[in-house]
Amino acid sequence: MKKLNEIGVNAKKALTVLNNLNEEKINKVLLSYNRLLLENKKQILQENIKDVKNVKKKHLVDRLVLDDERIEGIRSSVNEIFKFKSPLNKVLETWKRPTGLKIKKITTSIGVIGVIYESRPNVTADVSALCLKSGNCGILRGGSDACNSNKILANLFRESLKKNNVDKNCIQFIDDKNRNIVNYLLSNMSKYIDVIVPRGGKELVKKVQQLSRVHVIGHLEGLCHIYVDKDANTAMATKLVANAKMRRTSICGAVETLLIDSKSIKKHGVPIMNKLASLGCEIVVDKKINQIFKNKYKLAKEIDWKTEYLDAKISIKSVNGVQEAKNHILKYGTMHTDGIITNNSKTAEIFLNGVNSAIAMHNVSTQFADGGEFGFGGEIGISTNKLPPRGPVGVNQLTSYKYIVTGKGIARS
Repeated sequence: MKKLNEIGVNAKKALTVLNNLNEEKINKVLLSYNRLLLENKKQILQENIKDVKNVKKKHLVDRLVLDDERIEGIRSSVNEIFKFKSPLNKVLETWKRPTGLKIKKITTSIGVIGVIYESRPNVTADVSALCLKSGNCGILRGGSDACNSNKILANLFRESLKKNNVDKNCIQFIDDKNRNIVNYLLSNMSKYIDVIVPRGGKELVKKVQQLSRVHVIGHLEGLCHIYVDKDANTAMATKLVANAKMRRTSICGAVETLLIDSKSIKKHGVPIMNKLASLGCEIVVDKKINQIFKNKYKLAKEIDWKTEYLDAKISIKSVNGVQEAKNHILKYGTMHTDGIITNNSKTAEIFLNGVNSAIAMHNVSTQFADGGEFGFGGEIGISTNKLPPRGPVGVNQLTSYKYIVTGKGIARS
């Protein structure tokens, strides 16, 4: 693993250079990258076609595929990140002590961020731009399914760094498909890497959390819930649930379990389920709901309440009000994104304050659980950690802080 250690050394050297760059220079790199993405669109699409043809797990195609619209989406994210002011050296707090000490708390970069991810080529561009803008160096290890797409996107970013006389090792991409690479990154690179961010399936994130010797920003699963309250507007609930499930089934913000107040199964449940079925969604339900539908659907099993499908499938359960809905989420949820649909503000408040989700939503599709939609430009991931950063992690969340203490010859008595 000699090459990995070299990557680590290069990242630390590049970090020294990055620490001395002004915001204008960083913005020039991002503008240059945006132009290169446009100029090389044809080559990017050609590399992506190679990946799509070789993909073995067909359900990953939606995550993997690039087209003109998605490349423009990547460029838009880079442009939004460009617009942010530097998050570094911001004064968060200042105060004075009776001893004469003046204390100032300011933002700093984290350092070297290692990102391990699967299938999504846009992550390469988003992470590269976010790391640079926040004064961090990035070591990227993308999934083998998207290797060609990731490689060209990373190389174009390195080219933009070089064009602007910035150390190209501010961003490094590991294109070796050997799975032992990940183990080594996690277990033997702690002197080079300050934070690890896993973006992928449950097994990847679980492995990272078990093996990593440095702090991890990540989430195990996006097992998202929506609770439809008896005081919901039926048309709104039908629209939002259909969008939350079927807009894109493969993203972590897609709803996986629907909870419906038992008093409104016929009023809300029937139109919602008919809409989902018409869109081709597989539905599994509890006994109470199935009785209303004359045993039309498959019965949900215990495992369904624990499953992130990432597919056109949803589990639906009847609950006796907001408290039972909240308790179900506390038992089975993954602290990612959970929402309530209701016109009763008091019920909404009970739900929003009671769930332990990183993102709690009211009358909103869970598919808005996204750094771009939050106005962050992009995201390095969505963290379900209790400690910060939590939720979508963008430019301003990719910082640490330090205290600067000054005085006039003050000695402690």
